[in-house]
Amino acid sequence: MAGDIDRAGVAKAYGRWAPIYDLVFGKVFDSGRQSTIIEADRIGGRILDVGVGTGLSLVDYARTTKICGVDISEPMLRKAHERVRAHNLTNVETLAVMDAKNLAFPDNHFDAVVAQYVITAVPDPEATLDDFIRVLKPGGELILVNHIGAESGPRKAFELAFAPLARRLGWRPEFPWKRLADWATVHGGITLAERRPMPPMGHFSLIRYIKS
Repeated sequence: MAGDIDRAGVAKAYGRWAPIYDLVFGKVFDSGRQSTIIEADRIGGRILDVGVGTGLSLVDYARTTKICGVDISEPMLRKAHERVRAHNLTNVETLAVMDAKNLAFPDNHFDAVVAQYVITAVPDPEATLDDFIRVLKPGGELILVNHIGAESGPRKAFELAFAPLARRLGWRPEFPWKRLADWATVHGGITLAERRPMPPMGHFSLIRYIKS
């Protein structure tokens, strides 16, 4: 299903979201955001935060954790830069506009890669996940928080009906667990460490993979 969302459309959509993103999504996604930060701080070292957006997460990382943040939306990153300055976040090393599928970092560079609510909002999720693993050190962790689509029933029907509108807003709601499981099998060299339900209503999951 690569190609059902395009890069320019996602950048445009999140540019529109930038002025109100914190207000609309701050509380809704807070549980997943805090959970990923706890896991990243447990690992420590240098963390890549993909889809850092307006930088809501940045103030909550431990100051000993070094952060590189990237996002496709330049308007979102402007707000992240403002947040870094306002809170004197000296542990934030980089904030850059970057395509999540083509990360401008060397292989085996990060102790953890964090992607909060990103995988359902990129044109090619599998290739994007491949690049996350590429920049991760052996033994490092990929930490995802994402909506996982229903496999059947009324929720699946709703997600499919809502999908055309959701794509215009910048994401795909019908992203089943099987798609991640199939990717992990094809990619190899990674182990699923955890899949944890997240609010609201368990429709989201925190997912951790460890690179061999």
